[in-house]
Amino acid sequence: MTRVLRTAIQVVEFASRLAPDQRRAVKSALRELRHERGDLRALEGTLAGYYRLRVGRFRLIFSYARDGAIEVIFIEERGLVYEVFEAEFVKRLKS
Repeated sequence: MTRVLRTAIQVVEFASRLAPDQRRAVKSALRELRHERGDLRALEGTLAGYYRLRVGRFRLIFSYARDGAIEVIFIEERGLVYEVFEAEFVKRLKS
């Protein structure tokens, strides 16, 4: 099944600053994600309901929308992604 993919501005801007090889890898991984293929894993704890896609040293955070689309919300390097995303997530809940 092919799903619609919605990509947040942060993901687009982050990917545009990557080296060409890394940018191609991210784009390829996003194409595969439309078919729900790739190194996917459900997140746990406070980030339950979100998923991650591993692309080399980067992690993309995504969720499934009510209409079945995949919403790619955030991308960052592995060492930072969960802490930064969780902080942004909490900040959005408070506002």
